[in-house]
Amino acid sequence: EDQGYSPKFVQSYDDFTATSEGWSYKDVKLGESKDGGGDLRDGDRVVFDWSGYTIGYFGRPFEAKGGPQGGAFDKDLEYFRTILGSKKLIPGLECTLRNMKPGGIRQVILPYGPLSYPTEDKEHELVGPKPTTFSGMRALNFVLENPRVDRTLLFNIKVIRVDRSDGKGGFIRGEKI
Repeated sequence: EDQGYSPKFVQSYDDFTATSEGWSYKDVKLGESKDGGGDLRDGDRVVFDWSGYTIGYFGRPFEAKGGPQGGAFDKDLEYFRTILGSKKLIPGLECTLRNMKPGGIRQVILPYGPLSYPTEDKEHELVGPKPTTFSGMRALNFVLENPRVDRTLLFNIKVIRVDRSDGKGGFIRGEKI
């Protein structure tokens, strides 16, 4: 067995539902959709808000919302957008988005390994979401590059909108909930 990857979490999270793919989740709020969202397909664009924590290592945030405001602390954080099937999002988050609906909020636990950030992309340019601050990037990379700590990550995901693929390279804009 590879020493860098363990299919079992170092800690257990009994209030989360484990999936067959190896990630776990807890729905905080179920979303709703008039167009049947939740059956998302490759080519659909998902707009979402997120925060991330190194849950296996002191719960340090690598992307957080609602911090101090004013001066050097002001951050203009935008929503993250991804097209499902584009391989631009870490696999564990793409799995979780596929059955979420607009307005839905979910906590997601991802173990280190194939569901998380790839080791060859240290700047997180190829696969996101990418932390928006230097300190966030440093906190994430410290954990991902350190085999002596639990590299399990926690994400809070809120789906803002789902834009369905129109089959011609464009999108049918979904409702924002």
